[in-house]
Amino acid sequence: MSTTRVPRPPGRPRSQQVDEAVLAAALDLLIERGASETSIEQVAQRAGVTRATVYRRFPGKTALLIQAIESVHQDHAPGAIDWPGIDPMLDDWALYLSVPRNRRMLRRLYGAVDDHPELLRAYRDSHGARRAAAEHAALARSRERGELSPDADLDALQQILGGAVLHHLGACPDTVTAGEVKAYLVTLLRQTGYRPQE
Repeated sequence: MSTTRVPRPPGRPRSQQVDEAVLAAALDLLIERGASETSIEQVAQRAGVTRATVYRRFPGKTALLIQAIESVHQDHAPGAIDWPGIDPMLDDWALYLSVPRNRRMLRRLYGAVDDHPELLRAYRDSHGARRAAAEHAALARSRERGELSPDADLDALQQILGGAVLHHLGACPDTVTAGEVKAYLVTLLRQTGYRPQE
């Protein structure tokens, strides 16, 4: 039996619990105060760790906030999003947009686009590309079923829906229900020729 030991790397091992606490604190503060008003000191205090602990993991605030956004929005499974058509897609959107925390986070990300564009980019990179492909596929399936005009421009419809969501985030209260969000989106889509199957 060998008694050879594998050399241990210098320093203490990273704690996953501490990592999660730091990322959760960073995301909470981003949502509550915005990127400009969030500091490493505040994150450390909220997570119950020292500033040095945070800096050992992240070189600065921007890197920390990007990782915090990615940690909760990364689509891990390739088939994680697969809507059979517009109606179930809108159900998911409405459920997500009826959660006040989600609404505040999206407003923070879009509101920071001038001073911290990398935050919105991180959200789109971790959450957007796969969702955009799934949205396009859902629109295409609905068009094939006759719920949309045969010559409907799916790219334009995606842009219309994206703009509608941004308008809703700014114009409607965070007490809105999932049913109200869906009704709003369906009403707008009907103006483009959408006719859901009964």
